[in-house]
Amino acid sequence: MKIVDVIMESYEWKRQNPIRNGMYVYDTGGIDLIKILTDEGITGIGLSLGVMGNVNIGQTILSHFKKVLIGENPLNSEKIWDNMWQPKLVGRRGITTRIISGIDIALWDLKGKISGLPLNKLLGGFTDKIPVYIAGGYYQEGKGLSDLASEMEEAVQLGANAVKMKIGGVSIKDDIERVRVVRETLGGKIDLMVDANCAYKRYDAIKIAKEIEKYDIFWFEEPINPDDYKGHKIISQSTSIPIATGENEYTKFGFRDLIEQGNVSILQPDVLIMGGVTEFMKVAAMSQAHEIPIAPHGSQDVHIHLVTAIPNGLILEYYAGATDPMYGKTFKYNLEVRDGYVHVPDRSGFGIEVDEEILLPFRVA
Repeated sequence: MKIVDVIMESYEWKRQNPIRNGMYVYDTGGIDLIKILTDEGITGIGLSLGVMGNVNIGQTILSHFKKVLIGENPLNSEKIWDNMWQPKLVGRRGITTRIISGIDIALWDLKGKISGLPLNKLLGGFTDKIPVYIAGGYYQEGKGLSDLASEMEEAVQLGANAVKMKIGGVSIKDDIERVRVVRETLGGKIDLMVDANCAYKRYDAIKIAKEIEKYDIFWFEEPINPDDYKGHKIISQSTSIPIATGENEYTKFGFRDLIEQGNVSILQPDVLIMGGVTEFMKVAAMSQAHEIPIAPHGSQDVHIHLVTAIPNGLILEYYAGATDPMYGKTFKYNLEVRDGYVHVPDRSGFGIEVDEEILLPFRVA
């Protein structure tokens, strides 16, 4: 079997009411697909993240990697990854590594389809289900405390026993009030995570952590700049709330440094960002050796297979209608939340089938 072509399709849609975290405003949503075509008619599908708004750059980068890919046996994912990873020519972070991630995901999707196995089984099959939390609680124009409380209640009604909300986008005093309202709305049986998206400096992160400890916070996510490893260690030693981070980290080398210097309690690699399945599994093994659980950031449709394949998988992030107007429409099959868990789909590869008819009006490249 040989690779005969590699293509990328990008789709983008508007949000009527943009969402905001502690650092950024998102007025659009979207998806980038990387497809690897073989001479035996089997196609691998990979998701990529961060190309939206940079479509021409993404296509140019993909053209560079095509030279490495075409003619190769797609089963040789280690060889292909190593050939793509040439630091003198390829950026060691950013869009280039995100394109590598999408390519690698597509290669592993191919492996699953060739073998007829779900990726979860191909990668080790530690469990068939994983606890789930609903991500949300963004800031929006006109969204008050009662709206935030209603959103969190609706997230629980989806079947989850855990939810996540944003902080860092208003004053510390106002965010403390937001956390209080959500905790009182949910009661004590639902786990509550908070996510600052790197909005704070060390001092403010410590300050708000101390103030919200009484609300039984499951974790404090990305309190500060992702490269401030020492700062993560200082914050983790200043609060009883576990510190979680890693969604903006890249490759096994970045996670090695984060583990050694950051002293974080929970790692959150995003397979669409950090180098693909090949790197994710190495980071998971490294984390296991340090007794650190993995709670991946991002796409539930991809990460359900990875977080259930490893012994140190903690919980799955899940994005629903409150954050994405195309929720439930992009793919033909959608993961269902039941009794606090999501079960691994019994389809080969990642089991992702795009509804191209629905997506066609939103294609930008």
